[in-house]
Amino acid sequence: MTTGVTFVGHGTFLIESGESRILIDPFLVDNPATDLAPADVSVDTILVTHGHGDHIADLVEVASNTNALVVSMVEISRWLGEKHGLTNLHEMNFGGTVQLPFGSVKMVPAVHTSGLPDGSYGGLPAGFVIQFPEGTIYFAGDTALFLDMELIARVGIDLAFIPIGDNYTMGPDDAIEAVKILKPKRVVPCHYNTWPPIEQDPAAWAARVNEQTDSECIVLESGNAIEL
Repeated sequence: MTTGVTFVGHGTFLIESGESRILIDPFLVDNPATDLAPADVSVDTILVTHGHGDHIADLVEVASNTNALVVSMVEISRWLGEKHGLTNLHEMNFGGTVQLPFGSVKMVPAVHTSGLPDGSYGGLPAGFVIQFPEGTIYFAGDTALFLDMELIARVGIDLAFIPIGDNYTMGPDDAIEAVKILKPKRVVPCHYNTWPPIEQDPAAWAARVNEQTDSECIVLESGNAIEL
């Protein structure tokens, strides 16, 4: 079985692993990095890191169209059920692990906020450590640098996706420190250049990662994929 991750844009990713198709943080229609529409998406699992609109704007439509299992923080899961009538939900919290057809998904902390689009409380933001037969991927979600990344690193990360945009998340300098703590074999930057407040030079950041750490940095354009 092979596992590949396509960078849709901003903080949205599509994973194809065997027969499984997993979408992380569905933000499509208003995402300037992609022309992908909710009707174009065929997935069986959706993972949600937090409730901000640039991560869940198209969640309800994609989930309704596909009947995909939505895995999210408990407060988001209950909001999806009570406010939007979704039923194929799996609620989680920090430290929890769920076994799914493609592997295991563990919910880990992120340092950020998580209000929902209608002002409802979205619980706390999260990241995901996903273990596939081929290796382990860490999706940091939107986060600041935090020292407990040392604990996340202990699982042995083959591929990490971390934000570098600054302003709403950690910026390039703190993201370098995150790579040093996490020690992934490979790292891909995300959550940058979508809007002016998060403009960054990903190539310059990649050069710093390759010079200052033992990790290999790969910059993906929207629509490009990387194999685990």
